[in-house]
Amino acid sequence: FGSTTVKSEPKRIVVAGLTEQDTVLQLGFKPIATTEWYGEQPYAVWPWAQGMLGDAKPTVLKQTDGPEYEKIAGLKPDLIIAVNAGLDKGMYDKLSKIAPTVAQPKGGTQYFSPWDEQAIQTAKALGKEKEGRKLVADTKAAYAKVAAAHPEFKGKTATFSQGLSYDGLLYVYQNGLSTEFLTYLGFTITPGLEKYSEGPGIQAAIPEEKLDVIDADVIVFATEEAKNLDNLKAMPTFDTLKAVQQNRAVYTEGTVAGALYFITPASLMYALDKLTPQLERAVKGESPQKVGG
Repeated sequence: FGSTTVKSEPKRIVVAGLTEQDTVLQLGFKPIATTEWYGEQPYAVWPWAQGMLGDAKPTVLKQTDGPEYEKIAGLKPDLIIAVNAGLDKGMYDKLSKIAPTVAQPKGGTQYFSPWDEQAIQTAKALGKEKEGRKLVADTKAAYAKVAAAHPEFKGKTATFSQGLSYDGLLYVYQNGLSTEFLTYLGFTITPGLEKYSEGPGIQAAIPEEKLDVIDADVIVFATEEAKNLDNLKAMPTFDTLKAVQQNRAVYTEGTVAGALYFITPASLMYALDKLTPQLERAVKGESPQKVGG
């Protein structure tokens, strides 16, 4: 949408996007406001980043109908970070009248541009580009280390799916859309899912009668509670999936699901620690068929 100049180190940072609070906190800043996406975590900060809040108690904004412009203005910010906020030009212009506003990277989608680009964009706004690039590099290096220790992952197909169906549709993630936690470990994302997506940055909507297209060597379902698995099993074609039949499906618990949806440097590190043992078992066909593994 143009260029943004941040003239001095910001002191009153409003996070108007869904996930940028993680990187802001990792870089040593305490936002005065965050935005609730889902999960209703304290101050809209998930467990993997809670310890970095210290005694900060940011205002929690909603984004139900777009940014809360009046509330944001009332906070008197000196920087608005909206890298993952779904901004269009009109929204960007309104926020920019309040304070310098940093939107999604050039060429990115409204939501969920590549996680590394988001982190670096956020870091630049804070005058911490070098540190932001290190966060990204360290995260990728950690995944590469685990991949090297698990050659059995390499070349296996994998699907990442939401943890419950809606009106007969299951939403899954085509290659490049929040799937890096699998590809960095050596997995290959199941091909053909993009045919069921309406465009970049939008999940593929798979009807239950076509569910076989998600079958893979491993399927990760971002389940958040036990009843999510009941929801999946209620789909008439769910039990026909070979990954389900052969104990190669992973059902996450709620915080891991949140980490995979957030896909920030901090959440990716949390997911790596928690998910690796589950993936080890799934590749062997020994995945417990319950939420949380």
